[in-house]
Amino acid sequence: MYYHGSDFDKEQFKQELRQVLTSQLAVVEQKATSRDWYQALGKVLSQTTTSLLLQSESNNESSDTRKVNYFSLEFLIGRLTGNNLINLGIYDQVQEALKDIGLSLSDLLEEENDPALGNGGLGRLAACFMDSLASQAYPAVGYGLHYEYGLFRQSFHHGRQQEAPDTWKDTEGYPWERQRVELTQQVGFWGHVEEYKDTENELRKRWVPALEVEGVAWDMPVVGYQNETTLPLRLWECKTSNPFDLTRFNDGDFVGAQYPALEASNITKVLYPNDNHEQGKALRLMQQYFLCACSVGDLLRRHLALGRSLSSLPDFETVQLNDTHPVIAIPELMRILMDEHGLEWDSAWDICSRTFAYTNHTLLPEALETWSEGLMGNLLPRHMQIIFDINHELMVSVQKKWPGDISKMSKLSIIEEGDYRRIRMANLAVVASYAVNGVAAMHSELVKRDLFPEFDTLYPGKLTNVTNGVTPRRWIKFCNPALANLITEKLGDGWIRDLNEIEGLKAYADDKAFQDAFMAVKKANKQKLADWVKDKLDIELNTDAIFDVQIKRLHEYKRQHLNLLHILSLYHRLLNEPDFDIHPRVFIFAAKAAPGYALAKDIIYAINRVAETVNNDARLKDKLKVVFLPDYRVSLAELIIPAADVSEQISTAGKEASGTGNMKLAMNGALTIGTMDGANVEIREEVGDDNIFIFGLKVDEVIALKEKGYDSFIYYESEPLLQACLNMLQDDTFTPEKPGELISVVRNLLDYGDPYLALADFASYVDAQMALNDAYGDQTSWARKAILNTALNAKFSSDRSIRDYANNIWKLETQK
Repeated sequence: MYYHGSDFDKEQFKQELRQVLTSQLAVVEQKATSRDWYQALGKVLSQTTTSLLLQSESNNESSDTRKVNYFSLEFLIGRLTGNNLINLGIYDQVQEALKDIGLSLSDLLEEENDPALGNGGLGRLAACFMDSLASQAYPAVGYGLHYEYGLFRQSFHHGRQQEAPDTWKDTEGYPWERQRVELTQQVGFWGHVEEYKDTENELRKRWVPALEVEGVAWDMPVVGYQNETTLPLRLWECKTSNPFDLTRFNDGDFVGAQYPALEASNITKVLYPNDNHEQGKALRLMQQYFLCACSVGDLLRRHLALGRSLSSLPDFETVQLNDTHPVIAIPELMRILMDEHGLEWDSAWDICSRTFAYTNHTLLPEALETWSEGLMGNLLPRHMQIIFDINHELMVSVQKKWPGDISKMSKLSIIEEGDYRRIRMANLAVVASYAVNGVAAMHSELVKRDLFPEFDTLYPGKLTNVTNGVTPRRWIKFCNPALANLITEKLGDGWIRDLNEIEGLKAYADDKAFQDAFMAVKKANKQKLADWVKDKLDIELNTDAIFDVQIKRLHEYKRQHLNLLHILSLYHRLLNEPDFDIHPRVFIFAAKAAPGYALAKDIIYAINRVAETVNNDARLKDKLKVVFLPDYRVSLAELIIPAADVSEQISTAGKEASGTGNMKLAMNGALTIGTMDGANVEIREEVGDDNIFIFGLKVDEVIALKEKGYDSFIYYESEPLLQACLNMLQDDTFTPEKPGELISVVRNLLDYGDPYLALADFASYVDAQMALNDAYGDQTSWARKAILNTALNAKFSSDRSIRDYANNIWKLETQK
């Protein structure tokens, strides 16, 4: 049965739901759990999305339009059921049908696990982009990996992060995905390169892998908003064609008989395996190549099956590389064109250099991925040869542009010289792509000015900007339905498709009745979050307090430890300054630290230990609470973001490429406190200085301070409040059973030089926080500011981002 928009037969739906429950799940209705009903619901509805997916795929392949292939190691898609119901246009109808059976749709939606296919902003951005591609009917395929466990499931044991496998798929499977066995790809690793003469007596090369595995495709539907377009998110699972050695099993080697299957499954076992050892590094590179080999093979299959020539590939297919993880796709396409299809270098390079576009997401040197020549040469020997050849051509171009300038050659080279040579994947991406973009106006300027200035000169016009965005379907309509209904009451529902229409709310910013309604929605969302915290963590939250939120990956440059220092300053002042007072404040953290990132895990531990003391100190009279919510994921973000009053965006200026959490929080009426970094700069431009709290050093001031010689001890010795905060961290205030247990955070800030300038920004941050505290005291003014943050953030819709990509980079045409 087809369930979409007005094509919804409630009685037929209920009948099919019951039939699936009994015939496919083997459960009688009287004994069915919410989990059973959720699985039945997903299976019924997925028939519609699969049908729409195949229809859209057929339409796109039969047309002569260009298609974008979005390569990303992460797709943090979140739960699909509720979002798909909204985009199919049948949320209310399904809710009513389930009510007839005695079921609650909201209860069933809570049964769904978050697909563990990503970790942070990179993966969530990719998911928002796929939603916007589908909702605007651009022809596209998302390509990623089908992780068995994802990153990890986070819990806390005595305040310390614990990691466990994130088993996101039920034993019955994930109802929204479909295996596409007919799309299986073969992928090789290791081995050697041999030379031979072809039929024309030309010398050729071919790679002979030592290990071959299979990439099995799983398609997840990305449903466009009420437009009958559904795009595939194609995820590759690694398997072996010979999973079981019967001879070894019969000889009694029961474990060894399964080695091939175990070795293959490791490639898609977890997201970002720990790379603190050589085996981990090799596995990461294997993951990246596996993704690229399967995806390049699939798009070539599709292109050639339509009878198109290889030379026309860039006319019909473009590949967007989401950061450096999929950049190995470049030499992979070159290898296939030359070694498997017999093209000469110049022809292959012409095709390749007009096919790829690259998004840079970071200015951090450690995040600009490099691989050792030894690892690359052993694992992918033919690709290593091709990279050397690409670099040779690059060096010829550099020599022509800057004759005799060795420093330019050294900086631009794909091969980084040293005690052992490394492959700079970002340089490879810039050289081989027809477009390179940053993800916020400031970030893109810094990419051109500081990261790749020579490339900007060598390839004028190649480096550009596309500011990130988020989908309003998930991040307002789905996660904050009360706010969505309030907006629709005033503006109609056109804003869901075109967020520019939300600017109409500006007219109601001073309307007292609308202010009251807007703040009532916020209060209800705060209560919902408080109920969750009470149920899961047994901590009482005062919903009249300011809910101050910092939710993002735990990293030094994001400066959760600066937030902690401010909390300590409030704690110290409340206890030691009789005249000091603040509006009650609840500080909410959620973040995962990479398993091998010791300091990040120590910061989590420090926050949890401070929270334990603060939350149980009766002297504070409920003025201060701190909660660290475990296992941050999309569904948890959907609970936190609508409840936030304050959005913490406090990275060191020049370090955050863009941010997308800042956009989601602002759209939902949270006021930003932040540095002039990433998209904060553009949010400030949109909402105005009166509706945001900016503090801290600017990019040029950060650079100047570091060039002068930054000494964090100067701030420690000259600021008594800061000194008191750091002293509390290193004495027994929060760890009476083990004084000094939190010293690693202090040592990072003092002995190790405070690399992200938290102490330099501390005083300015505290001042901005006091200004925020005072502003919240005038609730009429605060309501106006919150409404304007929702009204004036239309620029940050991912629909606009995708139109920018489609018009300025991909040259794509919508199919609607």
